[in-house]
Amino acid sequence: MTDVFKDKIIVGSEEWCSLPELGIPAVKARVDSGAKTSSLHAFNIRAFKRGGVSWVSYELHPIQHNRKVIVRCESEVVDRRMVKSSSGVAEKRYVIKTRLELFGHSWETEITLANRDSMGYRMLLGRAAMLDRILVDPSAKQLCGSISREESERLYGQTSHGVQGLKLGLLASNPRLYSNRRIIEAAEERGHEIHFIDVKQCYMKLDAENPEIHFGRGQTLNDLDAVIPRIKSDISLFGCALLRQFETVGIYSLNSPEAIAKTRDKLHSLQTLLEHGVALPASAAANTPMDVADLTDMVDGFPLVVKIAQGYKGDGVVLAETATDAETIIDAFKDVNVNLLIQQFVKEAGGRDLRVLVVDGKAVAGVESNTLRDASGANLQRGSSTSPTKLSSPERRLAVRAAKALGLKVAGIDMIRTNDGPRVLDIHASPNLRYVENSSGKDLAGLLIHAVEKKLKWKRPLIVKDS
Repeated sequence: MTDVFKDKIIVGSEEWCSLPELGIPAVKARVDSGAKTSSLHAFNIRAFKRGGVSWVSYELHPIQHNRKVIVRCESEVVDRRMVKSSSGVAEKRYVIKTRLELFGHSWETEITLANRDSMGYRMLLGRAAMLDRILVDPSAKQLCGSISREESERLYGQTSHGVQGLKLGLLASNPRLYSNRRIIEAAEERGHEIHFIDVKQCYMKLDAENPEIHFGRGQTLNDLDAVIPRIKSDISLFGCALLRQFETVGIYSLNSPEAIAKTRDKLHSLQTLLEHGVALPASAAANTPMDVADLTDMVDGFPLVVKIAQGYKGDGVVLAETATDAETIIDAFKDVNVNLLIQQFVKEAGGRDLRVLVVDGKAVAGVESNTLRDASGANLQRGSSTSPTKLSSPERRLAVRAAKALGLKVAGIDMIRTNDGPRVLDIHASPNLRYVENSSGKDLAGLLIHAVEKKLKWKRPLIVKDS
């Protein structure tokens, strides 16, 4: 029995280790015997060939909660492997092989590269790296020694090399919102200069020969390379006019003002989707409906869903199960003078819908969620409001087609699953990244920045290490 424990390293649930071949003197790892392969936080992952061999360049933040310290690496690729994250979503990751040092011991191990922003720990130590070498005491932490935050930062010093990037503007209203903070972080990670621009603090010089955009107290914004618009629905009119002014002076907008304007008018957007062959549930629209029975017949009777045609992100979406419910809901909406959208309720969907994020022509992630309420205002489905889901090929194709039909580079597509295939419910030009990013574990904000880089043909130079 004694020989089994001889020369084994005893570790806790988290330990400091190093990856010297990658230039990482210290990184805190989560010890997880439930995971087979170790994983390292990485972003800006780019594959390339060197002497006919597959390599990958990437960057990482080795210190938790510190985005200023950046290490840039290159490694030979040993494999690409499907790995299921802790949220249950599978993705294909690059696998590298490098030397791991822990408590005076050193050995070579395989590590997958993945964005671990939502995980906290910058590294996960899996059981393949621990085999025949490590014993785990899950009740303890840092049995192999601890390093303070100050010490870890001193080990890295100033590692940001000031790569010349793009000058970007995030056009929105609240810099504290999760999606806005993540976009700013993702841009800065990639070496870009990004400024938060409050839509309401902008004003324009309308001049055929010298058009200008000003912000705050006279600051000119004509020197931006691109803007990323996240315009609230209540300021869509001025926000879209502002985007047209940016386009006038030659500044690229990730979503065009025309596309954004269409999404804010649900009736117009649904009519456009139908013109492009995008499948929708049976729908009807009215301003002041006099004949509720006729409207309900258009969508195959009860139950049905009543929406405000100018609603946004699930606001004003109510289930009417009877004629009495429908009349009560419609009468209430008449009082606020809005256009109504009435849609067939698909029973097999169970009140759940899909939120699919489309970026640059690809359906990159999705979650299942519930925003539907009954006539009393109660949530139709109890329990968790969002959960990760695997998108089928038809769902991905339909989401991409819907975004393309409205001309959106970035879109949140609301869909439902029916016995006859997926159906689109709604489209958002400024989708909330929080739930989809946290559920999928993907760097979705980074994909938005990459879409801008691709359009402007900006590329970060490959990293060449000193010999």
